[in-house]
Amino acid sequence: MEKQFNDTILKAFKGEETAYTPVWFMRQAGRSQPEYRKLKEKYSLFEITHEPELCAYVTRLPVEQYGVDAAILYKDIMSPLPAIGVDVEIKSGIGPVIDQPIRTFYDVERLGAISPEQDVPYVLDTIRLLTAEQLDVPLIGFSGAPFTLASYMIEGGPSKNYHQTKAIMYKDQTTWFALMDKLATMTITYVQAQVRSGAQAIQIFDSWVGALSVSDYRTFIKPVMNRIFSELQHEGVPLILFGVGASHLIHEWNDLPVDVIGLDWRMSISEARGLGISKTLQGNLDPAILLSDWNTIEMRTKAIIDQGKQHPSHVFNLGHGVTPKIKPETLKKLTQLVQTYSLK
Repeated sequence: MEKQFNDTILKAFKGEETAYTPVWFMRQAGRSQPEYRKLKEKYSLFEITHEPELCAYVTRLPVEQYGVDAAILYKDIMSPLPAIGVDVEIKSGIGPVIDQPIRTFYDVERLGAISPEQDVPYVLDTIRLLTAEQLDVPLIGFSGAPFTLASYMIEGGPSKNYHQTKAIMYKDQTTWFALMDKLATMTITYVQAQVRSGAQAIQIFDSWVGALSVSDYRTFIKPVMNRIFSELQHEGVPLILFGVGASHLIHEWNDLPVDVIGLDWRMSISEARGLGISKTLQGNLDPAILLSDWNTIEMRTKAIIDQGKQHPSHVFNLGHGVTPKIKPETLKKLTQLVQTYSLK
C-alpha cells in the first residue's frame, strides 16, 4: 500500500496549527550515518552531489531511518560557486578552501552568472528524482546567503573572526555591494530552479552573519536579504532563515519577508516569543546535548516542545547541524520523542 504524503511540516512552516510538532535536523543526511561514511570512502561530497541517484539515496536515508517530517537536499552551500567562476575544494577536516580569494572590485567583476539547468543539472535532477516518486515528506532545498558565501570567498576558507571580510565591507563599499549584488542574483536564480524542480521549502543559511552588529547588519546585509526574500516570495514556498550566534539580529530577521526563523540554542523559544517574534520558529536543541545521557536529552527536548506548543507554529530542529559523533539511533529516538510527546 502506498504511503500517504505527510505535509505536516509545510503547515507548520506556514504558521498553521498541526497535530504534533514536526521535526527535521540540519545535516541529517550524512555525517553520522554508517552508510554515508562507507560512501565517503569512495566518493567526495562533490562527487556524490554530481550523481543524482547516489545523492537522492543519501538525502532519503534519514527519512527512512529516523522518520523525520522533511528531507533536506544533500549538497553544500558551496555547490553553486564553481558555476560563477569560484574554484572551491572541500577538504576533509578543514572545509571549503578557495585558492584565489576575492579581494578587489576586479575580482568581483570577473564573477559570472549561474545558469542552473546548464551549470548544476545534477542538483535539479536529484530534486526531480526525489519529488517524483521517492519521498512521502516534503523536500527542503537551500542556499547559502551572501554574507556567509562572501566570508569563504574573501577569507579563502573557514574563519573565526572574518577580519578580511569585514575589512572589505568597511573600507571598500563599492566592492562589497557589488559582491552582495552578484551573490544575491546567484542565490535567487539558484533557489528558483530548485523550487521549479520540486523543492517544497527553502532554507537560506546565513550561518556566520552573527559576527556582525545590528547596525552593520542593517547597513551592509539587510537590503540584500530583503531583495532575495522579496523575489523568492513569488515562488510560493515557505522560506526559512537560519544563522548561528545571531540572536541579536532576531528583530531584523522578523522584519524580512520570511516565513520561518531558525534559532540556535542561545535564545529560547519563549525568549523569542517574549520579544514579539510572531513568525514560525525552528529549533533549537544544542547538538552537544545529543552526546549526553538520554534523561538529559529527554528533559531538554520536552522543555523546547513545551515552549513551542505555547504558539501553534514551531518546527523542532537542532540549533546547528548534526555532528559526526551523534549516533543514528539517538536521532531516531529523538524524532519519535518529539512526535509522540508533542501529541499530548
